[in-house]
Parts: sequence; C-alpha cells; structure tokens
Amino acid sequence: MFPGKPALVLLMALLLQGCAGLFFYPEREHYLDPADHGILYEDVYFRASDGVRLHGWWLPATDDAVGTVLFLHGNAQNVSTHIAAVYWLPEQGFNVFMPDYRGFGKSEGRPSFAGVHRDAEAALAIARERADEDGTGLAVFGQSLGGAIAITLVAEAGRQYGVDALVADSPFSSYRGIAREKFGEVWLTWPLQYPFSWTISDRFAPIDFVHRVSPIPLLLLAGDRDPIVPPHHARALYQAAGPPVELRRASTAGHTQALTVRGEREYLVDWMKQRLRNR
Repeated sequence: MFPGKPALVLLMALLLQGCAGLFFYPEREHYLDPADHGILYEDVYFRASDGVRLHGWWLPATDDAVGTVLFLHGNAQNVSTHIAAVYWLPEQGFNVFMPDYRGFGKSEGRPSFAGVHRDAEAALAIARERADEDGTGLAVFGQSLGGAIAITLVAEAGRQYGVDALVADSPFSSYRGIAREKFGEVWLTWPLQYPFSWTISDRFAPIDFVHRVSPIPLLLLAGDRDPIVPPHHARALYQAAGPPVELRRASTAGHTQALTVRGEREYLVDWMKQRLRNR
C-alpha cells in the first residue's frame, strides 16, 4: 500500500487528483495464470450497481466445501498478485471469490472511493449466491484497503447478505487519518499534511462503521512491525467495535504479513470454520 514515489511527483499527483490517487494503484496486466501453478479457478464477470463490468476469480474448494470466502484485496496491482494471500484456502475446504475493483485487472472503469464500495457489494452478492449453491456459510476477508472496505461493507450490508464472519487484516481506521500519516512522512508534504488530508473524503471511514458489524463476529489482524498501516489503527477499530470482536497481533509481522507467522493460518482456518459452522 502507498508505493514510494519521488516527493514532487507525489505532490503533483495529489493536487491533480484531489488526493484520491494516494489510495489506488491499479494495473491492468495479469502477472500469472493460477492454472500454471496447479490452482483451479474460474473467471467470473459481473456488474456493479452503476453498470460497471467487473472481473474476478472463483477458486473452488478442492474437496467438499466447508465455507465460502469473499476476499477483498489491497490497493495495488490486481488479483493476479494478491492471489498469494488466499491460494491455500481451497485446500482447507473454502471456496474463495476474489474480485478486482473497477480499473484493476480486467475490470472496467476507474477507481473511486464510492466506486470500489459499489464493487465490493456486487461481489458480495455473487459470493452469497455461490455460497447458497454449495450450502456453506459466508465470510468476508479483506486486507489493507480491502480490510477497510470490508468493514464498511459488512456494517452496511452484512446482515442483508447473510455474512457469518468478517476478517480484516492490516486495515486502517480512517482514509483521512492514514493519508495524514503518509503526508507527514514526506518532507515536501509534511507542512501541508492537515490541509491536504481534509481534501480526502472520510465518508466510508471504517472507524465510523465498525460498531455496526456486531453481532457478526469480527477478527482483526495486525502486524506490530507494520510501517504502512501501524497497529494503532487496528487497536482503534477494536475499541470501537461491538462484540464479538478479537484483535490478534503478530509481533514479528509487517504489513499484511500476519498470516505468514507460524500457526496463524491454522488459527484463521479454525476461527472461520467455527463461525461458519455455527451459522
């Protein structure tokens, strides 16, 4: 998230795009085909509520499915680079639907704050349909920007679509807040971090929605060594959330690296299976 750029280029981009460009770094090219790595998948095309045509990958469980997971990825590249976060879940009995937001990969359009939230809800509808076909529970799992989107999505639409569990890995608590932190890291924008940050909409700020996730179980993951989204964001979300909520911190992990720590994948699998079994 927030790839490094020369300060002047960053400043010009922010001024020209109203700072929204800080959050979206899409790429059209796919860097791998899952089939080349022995991963079964299906291309899925669907539309957001405003008609934008979107694309995603469906990864079926390798045996009888015990759950279905909607995976919302971070703000850079596309599904072909984010598949590393979830390719292992089908072997654990989970179907996985991983969509690209508008402007990413094979999805049409250009990303915007409102647009990617529309895309996430459209993807949730697809995941719900597929889960019903397989007779499984449904979890939403988001990383980084995707974690922030997932919290707002489930708070607003989770009960409507029958979401049984939510996992947010390295989410930030506020679009404006994380932008202010990023501006403060660059000498050229440091004096302007407050005026610049106020140009960013916080309409979808997870901190304002997370209390509405309850009673859907929420698991927050954070790396104590995360330089991109420091763990204080996860702590703030944990404190603002209603029960049941759990904050799981990995002391050695960086950004979206909690599940690379020994034992954490197993914990996540057990946590999701228990919540989806008790639907």
